[in-house]
Amino acid sequence: MATTLLSPTAAGVCGLFEPVNNVVHGIVSRAVLTTPGLRLTLFHFAAGQELSEHTSKARAVVQVLTGSCRFTAGGATHTLKPGDLLHLPPGAPHAVTAPEPFSMLLTQVTEPAA
Repeated sequence: MATTLLSPTAAGVCGLFEPVNNVVHGIVSRAVLTTPGLRLTLFHFAAGQELSEHTSKARAVVQVLTGSCRFTAGGATHTLKPGDLLHLPPGAPHAVTAPEPFSMLLTQVTEPAA
């Protein structure tokens, strides 16, 4: 079984909804693509789940695919819905809460050291 939905060495296509359909409890993640400096991860949150405040060394872009969530970043809470995009610079504290089931694609870019 492949460790990611897409191969880092070949062109390919994958569906973003099949790997996490019907998650009833918890948070499920699935690696879509991992390369040096780039990571795409698909997440599905069951209703009521949350990730407490944390930071990442990578630049992050969150794209909501289904449902909605509350994302706290930079001291403000944003309600995100399908099609919304959220940017987090490296080191930005953030947290997420799922009032309903939702899925998101997380893109993380690790920038080269200066």
